[in-house]
Amino acid sequence: MPPPPSRWTLRTKLLASVLVLFVVVMLATSALTVLETRRYLEAQLVADLDTALVRVGEGGGIVGLDRPGNGNGNGNGLGNGNGRAGRGGPVGAPGGGDVLVLGLASTGAVASDTLGRELNAVVNDEGRDDTLDPAQVAALREARPTRSPERVDVGGDIGTYLVTSRALGGGTRVIVGVSTEPVDELLSRLVAVVAGGTLVGLVLVGAGGTLLIRRSLAPLDRVAATARRVSGLKLDSGQVALAERVAPVDADERTEVGQVGLALNTMLDNVESALHARQESETQVRQFVADASHELRTPLASIRGYAELTRRESDPVPPTVTHAIGRVESEALRMQELVEDLLLLARLDSGRPLDREPVDLSLLAVNAVSDAHAAAPDHAWELDLPEDPVEVPGDGARLHQILANLLANARTHTPAGTRVVTRVRPEGPLVRVSVADDGPGIPGSLQPTVFERFTRGDDSRNRANGSTGLGLSIVAAVGQAHGGRVELSSEPGETVFSVLLPAG
Repeated sequence: MPPPPSRWTLRTKLLASVLVLFVVVMLATSALTVLETRRYLEAQLVADLDTALVRVGEGGGIVGLDRPGNGNGNGNGLGNGNGRAGRGGPVGAPGGGDVLVLGLASTGAVASDTLGRELNAVVNDEGRDDTLDPAQVAALREARPTRSPERVDVGGDIGTYLVTSRALGGGTRVIVGVSTEPVDELLSRLVAVVAGGTLVGLVLVGAGGTLLIRRSLAPLDRVAATARRVSGLKLDSGQVALAERVAPVDADERTEVGQVGLALNTMLDNVESALHARQESETQVRQFVADASHELRTPLASIRGYAELTRRESDPVPPTVTHAIGRVESEALRMQELVEDLLLLARLDSGRPLDREPVDLSLLAVNAVSDAHAAAPDHAWELDLPEDPVEVPGDGARLHQILANLLANARTHTPAGTRVVTRVRPEGPLVRVSVADDGPGIPGSLQPTVFERFTRGDDSRNRANGSTGLGLSIVAAVGQAHGGRVELSSEPGETVFSVLLPAG
C-alpha cells in the first residue's frame, strides 16, 4: 500500500503537483477546444442543411433537388430528364457529406414528383444515388422532424443525419437531411489527438519535471547532507571540532534554499561557540576539582594524624573529648575518601592514560569478594568463575576498584542475609564482570541516573554508612576509560550490575 501524500518526499509532492496542474490545464483546454470545434462544425452542418433545403424547389407540386455541375439539370425537380438526380455541386456537410431527400404524402406514403418518380434519394459524396429502404423510411416517418434541425439515426448503412422538413401543398411534406458522419469522424479524431497529446505531454512533463526538480533541489540535498554529518558528530563531551559548514554557493540569502543554508551556518557558529564555552568551563571545573582535591589531602592527613595522636595520650581524657576526637577522625577519613574519589574522577575526565598490563580478573574477583565477606559477614557472598583464568589488559588497581565499589554498593543497599553473586564470563571479544543480588532492587525512577555522580538511593546527604554517591560513577568512568561500558537490570528480587571490558 503506497504511503499517504502527507508522507511523500518534497520531490514527489512537487512532481505530483506539476503533473496534476498539467493534466487539469490540458483537460480544460482540450474540452474547450473540442466543444468549440463541435459548435463550429455543427453550425456549418446546419448551414449546409439550410442550403440543401433551399435547393429543394417546388413548382406545381414538383419537388426536386438540383445538384448543378453537369449542365443538364432542369432546376425544378429531382432529375435531369433521364430519371437521375443531377450531380456536381456539393449540397451537404463539410467535406462533401451525403444528402437525403424524402417526400411524404398526407397518407404517410412516399410522395412522387410530377414525373412520377418517388421523392426518395440519398446523394452521396461520390455522386451515386441511393434510395431509402422501408425501414429507413419508417425511421424518418416516426421521427417527424420539424423546421428545427435534429439528429436522426436512419439505420442500416446510412447512419445518422441532421434532418429538417418543409411542408408543401396538398399535405405533402419533404424531409431533407445531411450526413453527420464527417463531423462525428472529425470530432472523434480530434478527441483522439487531444488524448494522445495529453498522454505524450504527461510523459514529457513527468520526465522533464523530474530532471528539473532534482536539479533545483540539489542545493537542498547538500544542505541536508551537511546537517546529517553534523548530527553524527559526538558533541556531548570533550573538545569538539565543529568544522562542517554549508558551502557559500548554497548559503545565498537571495534564494530560499540559500536562506536555509545560511541559517544552518549561523546555528552551527552559535553551537560551536557554545561548545567551546562549555569545554572551557568543564576544563576549569575539572582543574579546580583536581587542585582542590590535591590540596585537601595534606590537611586531611594532618587532621587524622593529630586525632590519632590525641587518642594515644596516656593522660586521662574525658569521655566526651574521646568521643569528639573519634568523630573528627571518622569524618576526616570519610572526607579523605571523598577527596580521593573526586581526584580520581578528575583525572579520568582529563583523559589521563591508565596502565595497560594483563590483569587476572578471576584473581581480582576472589580478593574483592574476600574483602567484602570480611566487611559484611551477614551477607551471603558467592563466586561464579570459569575454570580458566580470565585476563584483560588494563590497570589492575582501577579494575579492582570496580569490583570493590560494586560489592560495596550491594553491601550498603541490601539487607542482611542478601545473596550476592560475583561472576566473570568471556563473551566473544568482551569480558563481562557482573555483581547480582536478590535484594529489594532499584526504583525505576532512579535507574536512568544511577551511574551519575552524587546519585543516592535516598534524599539524605548525611548517611551513617558514609556513602559519597560516587562509587557507581567511578565504576562507569573506569569502565569507559578501559574502552568498556556498564549495564544495569533491576527488579525486586534481582539486581545485576555489569561491566563489559575488551578482552584484548
